[in-house]
Amino acid sequence: MFNILTLNKIAACGTDRLGDNYKVADDIQSPDAIMVRSAAMHDMEFDPVTLAVARAGAGVNNIPLDKCTEKGIVVFNTPGANANAVKELVLCGLFLSSRRIPAAIDWCKTLKGEGANVSKLVEKGKSQFVGPEIMGKTLGVIGLGAIGAKVANAAVALGMDVVGYDAFLTDAAAAALASEVKVVSSLDEVYAASDYVSLHLPCNDSTRGMINADTFAKMKDSVRILNFARGELVDNASVIEALASGKCAAYVTDFPTDEQIGVDGVVAMPHLGASTPESEDNCAVMAADEIKAYLEKGEIVNSVNVPAMRLAAPAGKRVCVIHAESAFADVVAAMEGNTANVNTASRKGVSYTVADMDCDCVAEKLSAVDGVYRVRVIG
Repeated sequence: MFNILTLNKIAACGTDRLGDNYKVADDIQSPDAIMVRSAAMHDMEFDPVTLAVARAGAGVNNIPLDKCTEKGIVVFNTPGANANAVKELVLCGLFLSSRRIPAAIDWCKTLKGEGANVSKLVEKGKSQFVGPEIMGKTLGVIGLGAIGAKVANAAVALGMDVVGYDAFLTDAAAAALASEVKVVSSLDEVYAASDYVSLHLPCNDSTRGMINADTFAKMKDSVRILNFARGELVDNASVIEALASGKCAAYVTDFPTDEQIGVDGVVAMPHLGASTPESEDNCAVMAADEIKAYLEKGEIVNSVNVPAMRLAAPAGKRVCVIHAESAFADVVAAMEGNTANVNTASRKGVSYTVADMDCDCVAEKLSAVDGVYRVRVIG
């Protein structure tokens, strides 16, 4: 029996896939795995038995990745599961930013009680909400992963010119782009060309505050910024100043801050990107499948901190080792030469080594190897 702790509500279509050999609840004391959406986990103390965390969504800023790696806890996410939902909201934001629709709607509400004068007031006041069409304008997409690629392709279909940048663009991601998307080699090229800039990349030390006074200076006047990735990508003071000066015509964000709320030109949404029943179902199903495959056979797919490894079900016993890449030779030595059925993969200094073998004595020896984070035996 596997025990699964849920820190947020996870769609039943996902948890039901786990089967009768799983207990799923929000009050599990010693979970084998944790399923989470947006709950903050940085101050959480992990039980020694916990093997995995599955984030039902793409971003993992709410999960302490380094801490999990050191404890041999595999962290999964669900890339692409909410991509269409976010893409649709980005397109909504594109139109909202262009035509000043939120401000126009709010203004219409002030006409309540004007009776027969409403029509005249509407015709007189509508000019203050004039905004450009998007056809023929240039959209810059920064980050061409599952969501960014969908946004880029949709913008092409809407008649926009699209330039894209991704420092880590894979062959598969490039193949998913419409041929009309122009992939450029620098952010400065995106900033210079774009009437609209849409952000689709994680927040880390290299991207935090990337939209700031310096980058605004490289952009066109009246640029419109769409941020459905992470709020911290945009510097608060800089965007507010750019809106006040007219350098930025609109800032649409799914991650509003106290400073931004109520500022003219800010269109603030309450983190609605993945808030569709279809997206929640997709994320729950993918997260459950990842947990099940890892717990039952050691397979790793869509981990953000441990290398991927596709595996068939074990015929007998299987030993799974998460360790520092530098410890590989010692891991093999601890297996006493029984390496005929060994699979290993490495990424960013972390390795995952799996062997189908008699594990009765080997597991204890492996646990004593310096640089080994986790040893577990399946079967």
